[in-house]
Amino acid sequence: MNSIFLDREQARASQFEAVWNDQLDAVFADVAPYYDQANLVASFGLWNGWRRKFISTIDTRPGANVLDVCAGTNAIGIELLNKEPSLRVHAIDRSEAMQEVGRERAEARGMSIDSTIGDVHQLPFPDNHFDIVTLQFASRHLRLAQVLAEIKRVLKPGGWFHHCDMLRPGNRFVEEAYYIYLRMCLTVTARVFGSSETALDCRRYFIQALRMFYSPKELSELLAQVGFSEVAHQPIFAGMLAFHKARKTIAD
Repeated sequence: MNSIFLDREQARASQFEAVWNDQLDAVFADVAPYYDQANLVASFGLWNGWRRKFISTIDTRPGANVLDVCAGTNAIGIELLNKEPSLRVHAIDRSEAMQEVGRERAEARGMSIDSTIGDVHQLPFPDNHFDIVTLQFASRHLRLAQVLAEIKRVLKPGGWFHHCDMLRPGNRFVEEAYYIYLRMCLTVTARVFGSSETALDCRRYFIQALRMFYSPKELSELLAQVGFSEVAHQPIFAGMLAFHKARKTIAD
């Protein structure tokens, strides 16, 4: 990986590792019961449509072995099983509270999603194991290059990685307008849903994390640097959000 990405990853870790290690568990434990509803409100009702559009980009052959990284409330795993019920879906997340909500959501629909609570920087799965790996709305909270390397390791040769997240818009004017909206939105949403003081205290972090994160184009370049091939991305709302997909080459 070239020095530009190494420097960015080191800077992100230096700036945010204390939050990642010491605060995010409490934040997600607090928001877990209303996480999906809050996202729907914050996106003006667009959240479910984004998720369905993301799922439409994933080619799900019957019986495929799928890993959902940072699975949260299992929204993606449930949508994938709605699309192809024969999938074998495994979820991993560090938050027990989020996965407990996800387990309840899946069971209420008669679905089975295996769950692992653990650190996604060191995936507890063998090499060349999954046909599909997904990661969504969590990358800003990760040492991302390390996680991407782990995802590549556990993918089968020829397998596909699919990513969806909020990103840093490439246009400076759009970027600054985005942050203004997010500051307002985070405050209003937190008050409406009665978020804890810990969650409220992280509002500044969420903006800072985006400022130091990647644009859609930069994330595609990072995926290529990690060793993925056939990298493609689809920006949404001027790059405020994007879908990425990339393949582990047959030769790997």
